[in-house]
Amino acid sequence: MFDDYPKLLGQPAALEARLRDVEQPHIAPLTKFVRELRKEAGPDASIPFFDPWDGGTEAEVLFLLEAPGPKARNSGFVSRNNPDETAKNLFELLNEAGIPRKSSVVWNIVPWYIGSGTKIRPAKLTDISAGMTSLDELIGLLPKLRCVALVGRKSQQAEYHLQERYPLLIIEQTPHPSPMFINRRPENRTVLLDRLCHIRKLLESRTNE
Repeated sequence: MFDDYPKLLGQPAALEARLRDVEQPHIAPLTKFVRELRKEAGPDASIPFFDPWDGGTEAEVLFLLEAPGPKARNSGFVSRNNPDETAKNLFELLNEAGIPRKSSVVWNIVPWYIGSGTKIRPAKLTDISAGMTSLDELIGLLPKLRCVALVGRKSQQAEYHLQERYPLLIIEQTPHPSPMFINRRPENRTVLLDRLCHIRKLLESRTNE
């Protein structure tokens, strides 16, 4: 019904259609996971759903960012289709790197929104520590997972934990696709794209072994 392009979830009809898909078989266990997190966190917590257009439980690579931004809170999804510039950058770079959408899933080291009504605040160490338990639960729901890409410095604080607990997973680091990083110097976009292409090649090489 809708073509896949950046900022799609800024359209109310597209958002309604996405919400109807959260019980599809490949995403239903992750939807249940989010609903359980919401119960544990209480009524004031804002924890978006996983995007059903992504790979869900079929994903081979998890892109782990910092925390949901205001647009994710508003749409109710952690999605590369959210109507903001970071999501747009992620959408375009993943496409350019050739990482199939259905082989990937996007989430945050801090699953809940941490900010005011209009502005997210930086994640603190206590936020990241609190999110680590849910990260372990999530990895248990991704049986085909082969790589975790830690996107940005905040999520990269989980690297030691992941290496210790999941020695068979590929753990990679990439810069964050924020407009501040990409617009600061033109070469920054190339740095991020190169890291994503490297991840794609790692996945391809493991497939061919």
